[in-house]
Amino acid sequence: MEAVIIEEKPEAGVVVVTGREYMHDAKGHLVPVVNIKAEDKLEDEMVRKIIGFARALNAQITRFRDHTMADITAFDQLLAQEYGATVGGKKGNKTYSSFDGLMRVQVQVADQIAFGPQLQIAKGLIDECLNEWSADSRPEIQSIVTRAFNTDKEGQINKSELFMLLRLEIDDDRWNRAMDAIRSSIRVTGSKEYVRFYTRETIEEGWTAITIDLAKA
Repeated sequence: MEAVIIEEKPEAGVVVVTGREYMHDAKGHLVPVVNIKAEDKLEDEMVRKIIGFARALNAQITRFRDHTMADITAFDQLLAQEYGATVGGKKGNKTYSSFDGLMRVQVQVADQIAFGPQLQIAKGLIDECLNEWSADSRPEIQSIVTRAFNTDKEGQINKSELFMLLRLEIDDDRWNRAMDAIRSSIRVTGSKEYVRFYTRETIEEGWTAITIDLAKA
């Protein structure tokens, strides 16, 4: 009985079985390469090439982020050792500048927010207000409320729209109690640091961000 020899070429998505090349399809079945359409093989090669570069870039960005935070932490520790103080501002935000004032690194700390059960009480009070008010008298408020309590793509309450409700001044006791309930529902569950980079050609010019986000590059 002839032995079955299996060799894998993961970079190409190919499995060689006793000298014959196969590729897995989306259902996990092995399909002989000779039976795969040319355009499907070409698409597969293109996607694998792009993903290869994307993985390498992701690893590079991760290393850059880790080195950046390590350098900033080391500098802060040096200042603390020398002067008993650290660079910082509101909520731990920090700005570091080059000596010529043409380069800037900013560390911004953003709170991560969740909402407690009081939010459902607020929603009930707001619904009472909207049901009592005439349907066409406050359409803009109805729109904001709808957007605020609709979940976003991650299944979370729309925070920015919810905070817009808190800025509205409405002379209604139920509405004001609803706003108090929203404020009471806010929970700070943690914080996340964001590092941003800026340059400018001269000190008279505005700052230009160095974009690392692929969608904004």
